[in-house]
Amino acid sequence: MHSICNAELIRLNVGWLHDALQLAGAVDDAAWSTSPVVLPGQRVGSHIRHILDFHDCLLDGTASGRINYDARGRDERVTADRRFAAKKIQRMIRSFDNDARLREECGVLVRAEGGEDWLPSTISRELQALSSHTIHHFALIAVILRLHGIFVDPEFGVSASTLRYQAARFAEAA
Repeated sequence: MHSICNAELIRLNVGWLHDALQLAGAVDDAAWSTSPVVLPGQRVGSHIRHILDFHDCLLDGTASGRINYDARGRDERVTADRRFAAKKIQRMIRSFDNDARLREECGVLVRAEGGEDWLPSTISRELQALSSHTIHHFALIAVILRLHGIFVDPEFGVSASTLRYQAARFAEAA
């Protein structure tokens, strides 16, 4: 049962990575690497870098059984260069597709954020958390893009459960 769940969660996360790859190809360099005036320090590239850092931490941690999200690479080339980011995203998609350990349901330890303690978790729980984390940052990216004057699909950055809820409410009202 867990391997099916993990396969679905892997597909979900790989789908988010494909969305990030599409975004890297769709926006221009200025929209990728500059902040809107009203949100200083908030850049599309920064959020994509942060998302990829968390994916890297998960992939690195599956080998050792210890996932440390504080040990992020923070490669500023992703923030500044969308073409570099696209290549990194493509490599990451391949890693997710090829890492057999992600398909196994096994226990892992996750370092508590900002702490020294290691907390028990599972690969499936971390894949779910990674998906939630990614969609949260996509929502922030959508705001940044809109402030840059760029059209964003209204469903970008909205979780599947929220979209289902909205569709049900719309159907009830009809």
